[in-house]
Amino acid sequence: MRSFPGPALAIVDRMRAAAAADPARAIAFQGSPGANSHRAATEARPDLAPLPCFSFEDALEAVKDARAGAAIIPIENSQHGRVADIHFLLPESGLAIVGEYFMPIHHALMALGEAAPGRRFEAAYSHPQALGQSRHYLRARGIVPLSHADTAGAAAYVAERGDMTVAAIAPALAADLYGLTIIENNVEDSADNMTRFVILAKEALAPAALAGRPVMTTFVFEVKNIPAALYKALGGFATNGVNMTKLESYQQGTSFAATTFYADIIGAPGDAAVDRALEECAFHSKELRILGSYEQARPRG
Repeated sequence: MRSFPGPALAIVDRMRAAAAADPARAIAFQGSPGANSHRAATEARPDLAPLPCFSFEDALEAVKDARAGAAIIPIENSQHGRVADIHFLLPESGLAIVGEYFMPIHHALMALGEAAPGRRFEAAYSHPQALGQSRHYLRARGIVPLSHADTAGAAAYVAERGDMTVAAIAPALAADLYGLTIIENNVEDSADNMTRFVILAKEALAPAALAGRPVMTTFVFEVKNIPAALYKALGGFATNGVNMTKLESYQQGTSFAATTFYADIIGAPGDAAVDRALEECAFHSKELRILGSYEQARPRG
């Protein structure tokens, strides 16, 4: 927790103290105060106290150690794709997905000093996702992108460095928190830039809590290393009329002998069609693990 930049530490300590007063009503997020995940936590669960954590692993560990009742983690962005390592971290965490939240993302270029017309910068620090979402803006201005652990942490780092030639790309809130000047707003390359977050807790939601609501289910499965394994594993979703809205592959280990898939479907276990589809997928897989069923934050299909 002491790995945050100096200007962020006092704010982090205050937020940690507030969360420690009632850990069950705290929600952990990755990043410094003012990060997009901080904003997502306060918007998605305004009833909970946000708890800043330096890494995704720290945020998940806060829930496992009962220092927070929930965590909110970005999982994918409409412009830059999935967030790195999340597909490995979620299954390993042992936590259950209990909700999702979609948040429009707007980035600002900020720095020390005045917002003088035509002011130029040698480099800009930010999280790799934010740099990727602003890559055309940076390239057009000859600004070198430099990676940092999170967006607001990059703003705090720029304030701490005191270097007028470098900037940060972060939410506008970070400029207020760390005494920076916004040079330009909305520097993201796409106006419809959107990030999907998932909310995790120790216990999965009970089926009764989802009754009568549009539901998503997220699961991971590893196919057998045989011809047509994926075709056979997915066939049950087609024949049972279950809509799969997301399917992504990733490799675990160094064998490259079989692939693990991360999937979202509409529906939940307990529905006959979903049960049949998951049973068939499991039959043709080495392993299938459900990560959670939760209410849709926006309609699918």
